[in-house]
Amino acid sequence: MPGATSEAMSFFQLAALFVCLVAVGGWVNVRTVRLPHAVAMLFIGMAGALALGLLQWLSPGLASAAAITQAIARFDFSQTVLGYLLGFLLFAGAMQVDLGELRRRRFSVWTLATLGVVASTAIVGTGVWLAAGWLGLTLPLPWALVFGALISPTDPVAVLATLKRGDLSATLRVVLQGEALFNDGVGIVVFTALVAYASGAEASPAQALFQVVLQAAGGLALGALAGWVVIAAMRAIDDYAVEVSLSLALAMGGYAAAQGLGLSGPIAAVSAGLLMGASRGHAAMSETTRLHLTHFWTLIDELLNAILFFLLGLELLVVRPEARGMGLAAIAIVLVLLARLIVVLPWGAYFHLRHEERGASTILVWGGLHGALSLALALSLPAGPERPLILAVTFVVAAFSVAVQGLSFAPLTHRVSRARDVRPAAG
Repeated sequence: MPGATSEAMSFFQLAALFVCLVAVGGWVNVRTVRLPHAVAMLFIGMAGALALGLLQWLSPGLASAAAITQAIARFDFSQTVLGYLLGFLLFAGAMQVDLGELRRRRFSVWTLATLGVVASTAIVGTGVWLAAGWLGLTLPLPWALVFGALISPTDPVAVLATLKRGDLSATLRVVLQGEALFNDGVGIVVFTALVAYASGAEASPAQALFQVVLQAAGGLALGALAGWVVIAAMRAIDDYAVEVSLSLALAMGGYAAAQGLGLSGPIAAVSAGLLMGASRGHAAMSETTRLHLTHFWTLIDELLNAILFFLLGLELLVVRPEARGMGLAAIAIVLVLLARLIVVLPWGAYFHLRHEERGASTILVWGGLHGALSLALALSLPAGPERPLILAVTFVVAAFSVAVQGLSFAPLTHRVSRARDVRPAAG
């Protein structure tokens, strides 16, 4: 038992260190540079990783730096994201979406979240495979397609955090929100099928398609059913503490139940969150409960977002990108953006012509961010010669997306908005 206590204390101390760094880093950011919160946390995490590496290099015998580094190396980032944080973040994010507008744009959202993920997987995977061969790196086509699958879904956490600062129309906002919330469930199924194929299992496209449909539809139905039950229970009482706890049970229970049944936990969390944030969910609450519920989930969203992006930056200490993979990472960034452009171009043209959304394709491309979800999937890969290269390339693409696209997205949308508002003079 003493060993268990020591390990528990060690984990608690590490968690306390993370929270303290996130809090202090957030305060410094707000007082000084005022970067987007996600970008600031990513930079702070990366700075922490670099500082630890430098400290160990300068003082190899420093026990505290070695202990922290070893604890971070043992930290299961993949399980933390996919098993713990994702359900809360998706539920909180879905509560912010206009369900009525999402229903009106459901066809564009679903095509981008399904066919868009598959098309991007093929484009990115094939391109990375060819680029790796050209650079003299060993990356078989099946594993290149695995990389395409894990990087193709837009990251719901990164996208929703970035959209808060952008000046978007209701149409483009809900398309980016809806796609990011639903495509990760599809992407995870495609990723799992391709990992099995790359590991030697017989390819079965029909079986993979069946799993996508089953898990997505099942998760959607389960989340909706659980949401209806909780909303009905909330309608029968008026106690904000109990009702907030019911919403917490819905987020956690729906996600866990879907995973236990072999359905899509992410889509179940999104479905439940959409119902809770819709007018029917609000009608079941008093104004006091609605305010407490909104404030509670806003705080959960902001805090977990900050911790997640800090952890993403800190993973630099574990991934350790090597020089030989940087050329492939640079090419991968271009391929990911190119694939994104190909996927969204038809819808961008449609919104431009049908709804006079100037710059729609540009916004849809640049707003399709990738982040912690992609790295979590990469870290879940089985051990093998391809894993370090895929990890390194994934980290660089995710860091570029959050930092460069995340920083420039709001100025881009403001510029497009100003251009849209300017009308040519008559005559």
